[in-house]
Amino acid sequence: MTDALGDPDFVDDPLPGRGKRRLAKGLSARALVPNAITAAALCSGLTGIRFAIAGDFEKSVQAVILAGLLDGIDGRAARLLKAQTRFGAELDSLADSISFGVAPALIVYLWALRDLPSIGWISALAFAICCVLRLARFNARLDIHDQPHKVAGFLTGVPAPLGAGLAFLPLYLWIASGVNEFAHPVAVSLWMALIAFLMISNLPTLSWSKLRPPREIRIGVIAVVGLLVAALLTEPWLTLAALTMGYLALVPIGAIAYARRHRRKGESDASATDTETGATQAIERE
Repeated sequence: MTDALGDPDFVDDPLPGRGKRRLAKGLSARALVPNAITAAALCSGLTGIRFAIAGDFEKSVQAVILAGLLDGIDGRAARLLKAQTRFGAELDSLADSISFGVAPALIVYLWALRDLPSIGWISALAFAICCVLRLARFNARLDIHDQPHKVAGFLTGVPAPLGAGLAFLPLYLWIASGVNEFAHPVAVSLWMALIAFLMISNLPTLSWSKLRPPREIRIGVIAVVGLLVAALLTEPWLTLAALTMGYLALVPIGAIAYARRHRRKGESDASATDTETGATQAIERE
């Protein structure tokens, strides 16, 4: 980037009265680690497409799952290293749109939807587009503090990585059972359209902060996590299918929990207003 005189080291500052500012020479050393993890997630998602083209759908799904794990690490690494940058946020959003939007859409299309070229391709496109739209909506709301779902500790719609995992549910079942009915193109097309809708919907969904177990059962949670890891190693596809269906069951639970919280907040606000009104009237009578 250069200024009007062609100087690559300076650009016009958008704020009035500040003239020109010097551009940063590059990323700081601390920012390398989280951005490298994000780049690895992007490469993993793209490699999933390569495996799907070769017909190895197990590896293609594993590549996208690896991208999801890396996506969960990069943000935490950036916060831990205090290396949160605008560049990293943009890179993360672009990587997510490919790894969890484009890659799953193409993988599922090459697996089952190409037998129904027109409708199958439209449903794959709908999934990819809705994933990108969700990410764009998320980025547009980053600086907006008055978000009812966020303030209450909920998310809006299904997150992109979980949406990719949900889209693969018929594929999990097909790999685990070998039953070709799970690869029926019409059913898979409808499933992809449903998950696309869930990603861009305004449904309040549970965030990690809402999944904190009570202290008295946390030891049991540790045991369950250990058993889940063992199940993933022995029966990975059935376990992934069970986890996916478990998350689907949490979607209406999250909506109900948010509605109850919203109703209680409304009642609390109304009670506070009535109390304030009563106090004001008493003062006026005096």
